[in-house]
Amino acid sequence: MLHYGAQFTRTHHVSHTSRLLLAKGSDQRATRFLTTVVNARIPRPRKEFAANYDAKAVEEGWYEWWNTQGLFKASSADFASRSSSSSSSNSSSCSENTKKQPFTMITPPPNVTGSLHIGHALTFSIQDAIVRWKRMNGYDVKWIPGTDHAGIGTQSVVEKMIMKERGLTRHDMGRPAFVKEIWKWKEKYGNHILHQMRRMGASLDWDSEFFTMDRDRYEAVENAFIGLYNDGLIYRDTRLVNWCCALETVISDIEVDYKDVAGRTLISLPGRSKLVEFGVLHDFSYKVVNPDPHGIQELTVSTTRIETMLGDCAVAIHPKDERYKSLHGKSVYHPILEKEIPIVCDDQLVDMEFGTGVVKITPAHDPNDYACARRHQLPIESIFDKLGRLNSNCGIPELVGHDRFEVRDTIVRKLCELGSYKGRNDKHVMRIAVCSRSGDVIEPLLQPQWYIKCKELATISKKQVENNQMQIVPEQFVQDWYRWLDNIQDWCISRQLWWGHEIPAYQVKIDGSPNHDRGELWVVGSDKEKANLKAVELLKQEGYPQNTTFELIKDDDVLDTWFSSGLLPLSALGWRGRQSEPIPSRYPIQVMETGFDILFFWVARMAMLANHFADHKVPFETIFLHGMVRDAQGRKMSKSLGNVIDPLHVIEGISLEKMKENLLHTNLPEKEIETSSHNLEKEFPNGIPPCGTDSLRFALVQYTQQSRQINLDISNVIQTSYFCNKLWNLFKFGLPRLQDPGFDLTLDIDLKGTSLVNRFILSRMANTIDICQKGFESSRLFESTDALRRFIVEDVCDVYVEFSKSALNRSDLDQREKSSTLRILHACMDISLRLAHPFMPFVTEVRDNNTGINKEANINGIRWGIWQELYQHMKATINSSPNVPSLMVESWPSQNQFSLFYDNQVENDFKVILSIIHASRSLRQGHQISVAKELPFTIVCNDDSVLHGPLSMYLNEIKHFVKASDLRIQATSSEMDAAKWTTKVINDKLKILVPNTNVMKAQLEGAAAKGIQLDAVIQNKHAQLSKKLKKLNLDLDKLKEKMQQPGYFKAVPETVKHKNE
Repeated sequence: MLHYGAQFTRTHHVSHTSRLLLAKGSDQRATRFLTTVVNARIPRPRKEFAANYDAKAVEEGWYEWWNTQGLFKASSADFASRSSSSSSSNSSSCSENTKKQPFTMITPPPNVTGSLHIGHALTFSIQDAIVRWKRMNGYDVKWIPGTDHAGIGTQSVVEKMIMKERGLTRHDMGRPAFVKEIWKWKEKYGNHILHQMRRMGASLDWDSEFFTMDRDRYEAVENAFIGLYNDGLIYRDTRLVNWCCALETVISDIEVDYKDVAGRTLISLPGRSKLVEFGVLHDFSYKVVNPDPHGIQELTVSTTRIETMLGDCAVAIHPKDERYKSLHGKSVYHPILEKEIPIVCDDQLVDMEFGTGVVKITPAHDPNDYACARRHQLPIESIFDKLGRLNSNCGIPELVGHDRFEVRDTIVRKLCELGSYKGRNDKHVMRIAVCSRSGDVIEPLLQPQWYIKCKELATISKKQVENNQMQIVPEQFVQDWYRWLDNIQDWCISRQLWWGHEIPAYQVKIDGSPNHDRGELWVVGSDKEKANLKAVELLKQEGYPQNTTFELIKDDDVLDTWFSSGLLPLSALGWRGRQSEPIPSRYPIQVMETGFDILFFWVARMAMLANHFADHKVPFETIFLHGMVRDAQGRKMSKSLGNVIDPLHVIEGISLEKMKENLLHTNLPEKEIETSSHNLEKEFPNGIPPCGTDSLRFALVQYTQQSRQINLDISNVIQTSYFCNKLWNLFKFGLPRLQDPGFDLTLDIDLKGTSLVNRFILSRMANTIDICQKGFESSRLFESTDALRRFIVEDVCDVYVEFSKSALNRSDLDQREKSSTLRILHACMDISLRLAHPFMPFVTEVRDNNTGINKEANINGIRWGIWQELYQHMKATINSSPNVPSLMVESWPSQNQFSLFYDNQVENDFKVILSIIHASRSLRQGHQISVAKELPFTIVCNDDSVLHGPLSMYLNEIKHFVKASDLRIQATSSEMDAAKWTTKVINDKLKILVPNTNVMKAQLEGAAAKGIQLDAVIQNKHAQLSKKLKKLNLDLDKLKEKMQQPGYFKAVPETVKHKNE
């Protein structure tokens, strides 16, 4: 039995939390059900069924009510019928072994750097659709929300804010005061982010909400670091890192942006009044030491970073380059430092075909040079300090303390004076690495940092995917997983920031001993007391005397944000990393859904860390990845481009003026605000109209068929709001026709005895349920939304509603057929809501909108009292618990139940008939003939399967649908005089015809009925036919000319020639 809706029985309650009670059915099987709560302060939303769909009115109030009822922790299994009847439409689509099975998922925690953007909205739309679907399938859903402290991002944005508002740096304030300001920021914007999550309709378990620097997560991170260190997986080393001089910290690869320049370009960098030059290639030479008299005297190299030549320790050539064979084992003079540096042979660094085939080696400021230096045991000395200024290693005392970019002119001048400068190329194409947070150019810099050994951890995570213990969808990303893990490097996990998880490590300084550059004596501990015990033990192991005095210096650095978020498969479930602590019962996470761009930076690191602490038990069953959201032109979302979209602006609407005003409250430089404002005018000249949450969610999920890059066009979201209106109008049409309280809505249909259109819509319904189910199962949700949209718009609204209008208004219609039509109409409404709910949770609560109707209100002419009776009647048709409060905890439609309705032949037959109906309407419309006017039709079909199939089987139904006074079917029109017939061609084997005399007569009668002069009608018709004849003759002349072209009979296919003739 299919049912529409159930009234919620209100019960008195004193708590916000729902209580699960255990009852026993007559079948002795324990059944869990939920006793829900109505909080007196948040009553059930009172809605009027308005004449038109209004997203704001529809969506308002539901989220708070859902949450206070505990529905985000409930499932359809809590309300499952104790009846074992398999005929009920409310029979759960989940089998017995899936009821109340746990389904756990976490949100990728948004950074508390500001507001959610449209990429976050995509994530929440996909994830909420999944958890709502699981909830309707009877799973015990736990979807955990959280936010990320986002160390470098948050510190950077707060630094900019304080500088803009107060003119202070963080150093002016001091670390404690600055961190206090960040906590204030977190409270403000973290709360705004949580509000945005709620506004997106995300059905999250708010009791499990986390922040990556809250007490439990802090403890987990601290204990994880200590555990990894004790296990020998964390170590300290001095290596080349991505360094941001503006922020004075190492940054991860994901925080590096790239700017392409094509030739000399002046770029503005933070903290500088003067523009910096890029896209220039400088040439200079090194004199060969003791050259052969007739051999090579000097080697010329090219560089875009002339300032780094002060750190050159060698030049490299290719060992197979015949030009330089005589220089193997020799040296050159450094032109400015006047010292010898070796010539090394390196086939990995040098490309013989590029430039002169000679490369300068600056190992402390270039990753490729660094690798070369390691291969050849060359000295590696940094010539820049942490602020990007020359240090004493540069060899020129008067330049110490000068900025890296400002010394370029000085060095070029010195090289010119020495005769070593060979010129410059101002058209060099290059890519610049820039810090995404500060905008400063990245400086490769040697710095001591903390690292995690990743090779073994990566191997385990790779094998889990190879062995199908973890599934990655779409499959195209599996190879990315393998490639990244195969080529993984040890992970630098320390950051030189003030905001973040402080590293629980202490350097052991021996009294009276010189400092060690690498700080080789380190211990870890959750506090200084524990670290002190470790230090005593370490000194004993190192052979120091027992009475050795020492000092513990706490590491000032913090951990990479990805380290704390990498522990979330465990820490989000309450794990704190304590010794002998059991793995959380809800581990592993069933689905990890996120953007593909952080597959390595986050997902792989979660897998590696969680595997280590969970004894190699996989952290996820499925890794589900979506594409990157870009604007309609395919550009990356950027504040400076003015194309960043706040989901709330799409949901609630916003004017262009307000969008431009919001720019003034950002940290963007004044010039970028101007550029962004101009771009906003081009992108959103009329602002963004209010579309509602449902429209945004549905449109975003539909976009996921673009698996790598989603080019979001707001007009598509606007179009989806029309779809919501279509669904709304379906209920406006259907509900008044289901008003008879005595009518049985049970879907008990005799398929053989019902009409073709009824069998068609039931088949389409079965097919749609199947596609939607498979779409969720295969993580191809866009297939579900596409099938659902086509079913509701094309099948139900455009076809079945129109057919049912006609059927229900016929006085001669058999009562049994009328009853079947009403039951099927009701089923269409019910199934549409259930299938749509995971994607559009607000509008699908339309079924309960009557609860707030004013008793004096009228809906389509029906008074409230009748509506009340109708809903009570609908409730009585439900063969399950009457206390299902929301569609959220209704059951998902069962494939098995509806599969018997599927009939592909019926669908194909009906499509033929539908094409004839559309053709007949088109013919009438083209000749201004009323659809109510009967005409004699002749159908010509030279396809035997159609002729002896649907045309013969459903002749009477076709006659009724096309309003035919007479209907004839024949296989050919060869004996018909085409000049006497008005024809509408459906395809090359099917067409419909009406005698011209009947067409003209109908036109004249229609004109007369409207008081139009017949002479005017005739003249107008003559003009139309003359125009049509003229065009036909022109087309015929063109075709004749084409057929007379040389080679026509050889080049043109026989089928085309036959058609032309």
